[in-house]
Amino acid sequence: MKDCLAVFARMVPGIHVKPDAMRAAALKGYATATDLADYLVRKGVAFRDAHEVVGKTVAFAVAAGRDLAALSLDELRQFSTHISDDVFAVLTLEGSVQARNHIGGTAPQQVKAAVARARQQHH
Repeated sequence: MKDCLAVFARMVPGIHVKPDAMRAAALKGYATATDLADYLVRKGVAFRDAHEVVGKTVAFAVAAGRDLAALSLDELRQFSTHISDDVFAVLTLEGSVQARNHIGGTAPQQVKAAVARARQQHH
């Protein structure tokens, strides 16, 4: 394990980030479906019901060849009347990333804190 980590640590400086490719990959596979379920639960929908709504919504989006964020409010509301126009804030990639604002989460402030901790430990 230590050897694997040592090799990986030497590879990291050679990594070249391609933000456009990363964004495109992150948007594939309806990554914001979990955010839609969380949104519905916060609106008082039972998780099992939210899960069913999300499944039907994703199936509709797949058939339409569109991402969840590209669906209209009327299209989304056909699956649940609990959906309001505030849903679009959680259906974006940025909203999804920001929603995980806890230790180990993807929110920018968590990532910056993790980087700072790693740099402090390295020195």
